[in-house]
Amino acid sequence: MEKFRIHGGRRLEGTVRVSGAKNAALPAMAAALLTSEPVHLRNVPRVRDIVTMGKLLAHMEAQVEMSPATPDAVSIRAERVSHAEAPYELVKTMRASVLTLGPLVARTGYARVSLPGGCAIGARPIDLHIQALEKLGAEISTEHGYVEARAQRLRGARLLFDKITVTGTENAMMAAALAEGESLLENAAREPEISDLAALLNAMGARVEGAGTSTVRIRGVPALHGATHTIIPDRIEAGTLLVAGAITGGELLLTHCEPAHLTAVIEKLEQSGIVIRAEAKGLRVHNGGPLAAVDVTTEEYPGFATDMQAQYMALMTQAAGTSVITETIFENRFLHAQEMVRMGGQIVVEGRRAVVRGPARLSGASVQASDLRASASLVLAALVAEGETIIDRVYHLDRGYERLEQKLGALGARIERVN
Repeated sequence: MEKFRIHGGRRLEGTVRVSGAKNAALPAMAAALLTSEPVHLRNVPRVRDIVTMGKLLAHMEAQVEMSPATPDAVSIRAERVSHAEAPYELVKTMRASVLTLGPLVARTGYARVSLPGGCAIGARPIDLHIQALEKLGAEISTEHGYVEARAQRLRGARLLFDKITVTGTENAMMAAALAEGESLLENAAREPEISDLAALLNAMGARVEGAGTSTVRIRGVPALHGATHTIIPDRIEAGTLLVAGAITGGELLLTHCEPAHLTAVIEKLEQSGIVIRAEAKGLRVHNGGPLAAVDVTTEEYPGFATDMQAQYMALMTQAAGTSVITETIFENRFLHAQEMVRMGGQIVVEGRRAVVRGPARLSGASVQASDLRASASLVLAALVAEGETIIDRVYHLDRGYERLEQKLGALGARIERVN
C-alpha cells in the first residue's frame, strides 16, 4: 500500500496550475450516455475516480479514449449501450457511479445501478435521486442491493427537493433533458459544477435554464448530439493550495483557477490574516503575518464548502486563539481531527463542532487517512510539522487530487510517495 513521506518545515514558493474539477468531470462523463455521438471533454484531471468512471462506461460498451499523449482529454462515444448496469464492483469504490442512473433510464428506458453503500464521512443516501426519477415517470424497484429503473419515455415534472443535493440535481437534469415536456427543479443545488454540466448539456442540444440558481428549468428534447466541452477548474484543489501556501509561510501563484468559485473560502482565509489577490495570471497567496483564529460553519454553495473543512482545520492549528469549526453537511466528518491530535494539534470534537486552539507545535507522526479531504488536511499539517510524517492510505487522496505530491514537490516541499 502506498504512503506519503513528508519532512515538514519548508516554505512553498512558486507557480502551480490548478487541475480540472473532478466533481464536474464525473457528471460530464455520465452525460455522454445521453447521445450516440462522441463527447469530447478537455481539462479532465487524471485521478482515480475518473479512471473508474471510464471503466464503468466501457463496461456499458461505450468507447472511452484516455490517451497518454493528451492526459487531460477524454473522448466518449456511447453509440450503443448494451449493458445498462453499474455493478457493485465498480460502484463500491466511487459513489459518483450513481450519476449513470438518470442518463441510462432516459436514453435506454432501463437502468440497474448498485446502491453505493456506506461512506466514512456520513450517510449519503440516494432517496432524492429515486424520488426525482419517479416523478419523471420511471418505475423504480430496489432489491438485492440494486436500484432498477424502467420507463417508456420520461415525462417532464415539477421536482421539489426536500434537501439540497448536488448529484441528485445532476441526475435529474440529465434525465429531464430527454424527457417529454418541461421539468422544473426547485431547491436545486447551485454549485459551479451544476452550471458546468448545464453548459455541456446545452452544447449537446439540451434546453436548460437557471443552472447555478435554486430553480432550474429544462425543456426536454427528443435527442441530443455530440459536443466538445472544457471542464471548469477544481475549486477544492485551488482552496487546498491556497492553504498550503499560507500555512507554510510561503508565496504561491495559482494559475487556471476561478476566483469567483472561491468567494467563501477566500473571505475566511483573509479574515485569518492571509493575503490573497487576483492577478492577470491567477491568484497569489502569501501569509501576511501571524494567523488569527476564525470560526467557520460549512454550508451548501455559495457558503463555505464542507470539502474545505478539513484543510481549514489544519490551518487553524497554526492560528493564534480558539476557533470553532461547525460541520452541517455530514455527521461524521471530523475523522481527521484525531490524527492531527496525534501530531500535536489541540482539537476537541463536540458532536458537529470542533474546537481548535492554536498555534500548536506539530510534530511528525504516522497517521492514517480516512477519506479524500482528510488526506489533504494531513498533508497540510505535515508540511509544517517538525520531522517526518508518514501518511497511510493515500489512495483516498488519489481519488480527487492529480499528482499532488509532484505539484507540492515542485514548490519546495519534501514529499515522496513510498510503498
